Amino acid sequence: MIYTVTYNPAIDYVVHVRQLQAGSTNRSDQEELYFGGKGINVSMVLNELGIDSKALGFVAGFTGAAIENEVRQRGIAADFIRLDEGCSRINIKIKSEMETELNAQGPVISESAQQKLLNQIETLQDGDTLVLAGSIPCSMPDDTYEKALSRLAGKQVQTIVDTAGSLLLHVLPYRPFLIKPNLQELAELFGVTLDSRAEIAHYAAKLQEQGAKNVLVSMAGSGALLLDEYGKIHFCPGCRGTVRNSVGAGDSMVAGFLAGFLERGDYSYALQLGSAAGGATAFSEGLAERKLIYRMLRQLQEYSAGGS
Repeated sequence: MIYTVTYNPAIDYVVHVRQLQAGSTNRSDQEELYFGGKGINVSMVLNELGIDSKALGFVAGFTGAAIENEVRQRGIAADFIRLDEGCSRINIKIKSEMETELNAQGPVISESAQQKLLNQIETLQDGDTLVLAGSIPCSMPDDTYEKALSRLAGKQVQTIVDTAGSLLLHVLPYRPFLIKPNLQELAELFGVTLDSRAEIAHYAAKLQEQGAKNVLVSMAGSGALLLDEYGKIHFCPGCRGTVRNSVGAGDSMVAGFLAGFLERGDYSYALQLGSAAGGATAFSEGLAERKLIYRMLRQLQEYSAGGS
């Protein structure tokens, strides 16, 4: 079974405004609601690709109940820990000439609630997969991911980590199967500017030296680079299309990569399906649907084969 963990789920309230005027009353042209958070997004895209998973994490208040209800309505199993106080986040995203975001902090997560999640993680068995994705609430320590992976010591559980900064560095000694920094996150980890694939591969190798088995670096429209556990560098170009959405593309890439690897055990194909899923979400209003993902996959395969 695949388990995804979202420490800080959210409802994204997307408001479209023709011309935003600061300090004035603005009226929207269109609104949308999206329920998720990075781990939940991974579960939703896996579901589109026909792969079951169970969503774990914390929810609180009426917003948390709405998030959990949406996840279950999508046919995804969930075992969230319900907090006694606070509300899960509502993030406001205003789309006008430029995109403006206001991301909420989320509820305080008590030590007892944190312990409950660690106990859930400890029940995972050999052959399971754990996906840790996204940021953590400010009430949690920066060794949170490390504590989660420490509960799996001695087990054959495949782990995937999609986060940044110290959260990512702390898990590397636990040899995660896959980490997915984006280009900016990779550069910030080492305090450098990355201008070429060779430089990207060089610093990906440094993360491998610290423990990561496979390092997938997403580069938005410029494609993605994978340094696999055997030292081979794979590159996939970006999908072609009109970008409509900046939320969830990285999560979709993780889901697509995992689905592709489970299907064939081939890193090149996993990278292609991951890139297709990420591109399909970028070209959609919300998370990508199966039909578009496989259309993008065919596009990438034709490009790889020398087609147009």
